Amino acid sequence: MMPTLLSVGLFAYFVSLVSATALTYKINANEKACFFAAPEKKGAKIAFYFAVQSGGSFDINYEVTGPGGKVILDGEKERQGDFVFTANDVGEYKFCFDNDMSTYSEKFVDFEIAVEDEVRAQLPSKQGSTPEQTSALEESIYKVSSQLSTISRNQKYFRTRENRNFSTVRSTESRIVNFSLVQICMVICMGGLQVFVVRFFFQGARKGYV
Repeated sequence: MMPTLLSVGLFAYFVSLVSATALTYKINANEKACFFAAPEKKGAKIAFYFAVQSGGSFDINYEVTGPGGKVILDGEKERQGDFVFTANDVGEYKFCFDNDMSTYSEKFVDFEIAVEDEVRAQLPSKQGSTPEQTSALEESIYKVSSQLSTISRNQKYFRTRENRNFSTVRSTESRIVNFSLVQICMVICMGGLQVFVVRFFFQGARKGYV
């Protein structure tokens, strides 16, 4: 039972080193929304992920600035992004999304901001366990954490693909319905015009005959 208890303790400790925020936010037309993260130590890793789920052309402007106002990352009309950078300064890091390119289209953006301390834990030795066992469990925990992160990224990617494909299907369906309505109106108008022309010819023929 000792290795199991030790692995649970390791997992709990490593989870406590990571702070993350995952949100879905609606950005209205011409709106700029900013979010903040504040690492407590220099050298912390900051992971930033976003994906436009719906709205317009599935694009958004983004900008990441550091505590001194220095621009770290930026981009225009991007559909999604996945970045990891090192926080060289302690303070607030600002993550902004700008939808000023849209005049009426609102957009839903999924994003995640994770701050992780890159210093590994120095665990005290447990009774009945050797340093080799502790190191092996530590590496196993990091490997599992990396695999879980990869699975999470893949899930987000497939969710984004699903939302975009569904939006495309709805847009295509709406266009088909509108085209069908226009076609029906044109058929009715053509039928009415034909009836009017035929009646006009018959009425003209009768007047000429009389």
